[in-house]
Amino acid sequence: MTPAGRLAAIAALVRDGHSDASIAIRVGCDRSTVSRVRRGLRKAATPRVDEYRPERMPTSPAQQAANRARLLDALRAA
Repeated sequence: MTPAGRLAAIAALVRDGHSDASIAIRVGCDRSTVSRVRRGLRKAATPRVDEYRPERMPTSPAQQAANRARLLDALRAA
């Protein structure tokens, strides 16, 4: 198996939820290799905190109360 094929196989088994030991046996490599690939996948999938841009700003407690009151009024009218 080529190194690229091994990485692809490990990544697929990680996504399927297999343990490091199980993946190591199936792919034929050391558990530390699987662990290193798993850490690399986690780093690649985790966005940086400073890149976080919410789609909309969180509502304040006052706005939440107003939204809740408007919703309750609409439910009572229905």
